[in-house]
Formats: sequence, C-alpha cells, structure tokens
Amino acid sequence: MDELLINGLEELNISYTKDMLDRLSVFYEMLIEKNKVMNLTRITDETDFITKHVLDSLLLAKVTDISGMKVLDLGTGAGFPGIPLKIFFPGAVMVLADSLKKRLVFLDDVISTLGLSDIRTVHGRAEDLGHGKEYREQFDIVVSRAVADMYVLSEYCIPFLKTAGSFTAYKSNGTDEEINRSADHIRELGGRVPEIRDIPLYGTDIIRRMVTVCKEKNTPKQYPRKPGKIVFT
Repeated sequence: MDELLINGLEELNISYTKDMLDRLSVFYEMLIEKNKVMNLTRITDETDFITKHVLDSLLLAKVTDISGMKVLDLGTGAGFPGIPLKIFFPGAVMVLADSLKKRLVFLDDVISTLGLSDIRTVHGRAEDLGHGKEYREQFDIVVSRAVADMYVLSEYCIPFLKTAGSFTAYKSNGTDEEINRSADHIRELGGRVPEIRDIPLYGTDIIRRMVTVCKEKNTPKQYPRKPGKIVFT
C-alpha cells in the first residue's frame, strides 16, 4: 500500500506522517471486514482502494484548501471523501452526512477507532437538513461524490454553504451538457458559473472532473425542494 499511496500523495503535494498512513491502513481493514456483512463498496482490492477511493477523495486538494475549514461531505456513503480528507487534513472540521443510518454507525466506529477529532456524522436527507438552522449556510466547503445530476446536486449542496464558500462535485469526463444546463439554476441558488478542472487520477487512466461552485449570495428559502419537485426547467 505505502509506495503507491506515498507516490500519489507526493503527486498531490500532500504532506503526511506515519500516523496518517497507519490510520488509513486501519480504515481499509475495517472497511473490508464490514463489507463482508454490509454493502459499503464494490472497491475492495487494495490498489483500487488507494487510487479510486483515497487518492480520488484527496483530489479536492487540487482545487481548494480545506485546512481549518468547516467541511460537509454530503452523501458520504462509506466515508468518501470525508475520512481520507480528515486523516490528511486534520485541521479541518468535518461533518459526514448520509441518509442511511447503518453506514453512519460504521463511520462512528471508524472515527472512534482512529481517534479522529472535530469530525462527526449526521443522519438525514439533504432536502431536510438543508432547511435546518444548525446546517443551513453554516459550512465553508461542501463536497460530494454522490452519483447525481449536477442540477440536482447543486440544489442539495449549495444551501449548506456560507456566502463566499464553495461546493465541489466529483464528476466524470463527458459531463459538459449536464454542467452547462445547470448554470442558470446554480445562479438562482446563489452560486457563480462553475469552474471545471480535469485532473488525472494517479495510478489510473481516469480523468476526474472537479466542478467547483463559489457562493455569492444567500440561497432562496424554498431550496432545497423535495426530490420529486427538483426537475430541470
């Protein structure tokens, strides 16, 4: 694990310690063990775990600095990108949100076992949490690797941002139309036209598209809407 991971971290210009590498190794072991009884991820090979989960998660460092920032990982699933980001950027204050409670029970165990601080989980759906005073417009950065159309994902994520904060979606190549048709809606939500960076994922032939929206003004109170109400217009 170490050589591939270290080379990837150096490619991303991310500093690390032995403790960080050890924590990541424990996280991998816990994920694989839990995956035997719970469907957390299809990626179980160690090499793929490093490249397609860990280094992919850490690509955020190429587009924004999360050190000291309050970060929301919306739709965290098995803890990506939130857990790797917290391990390698311990100064970030991290909230991992997901609609499936049993995933969060696993992540609470991971957080406790790894001895991570300033990180917690929250159970709920984006369209509900986004209207709560504790979460609405309370974050510097929102990230999501969730598989959802940019139009929908923006409505879920942007309401959580403070003004001047940023939302980054992890997308794939070939999403130009999806991104372009979301531009007007993103402005309606208080964001600027997205900035796009296509970044090679170390150790693979994958090009990851990082789509970042900076927030300029408060989001109108009606957003986010319920899933059935979010339709492209």
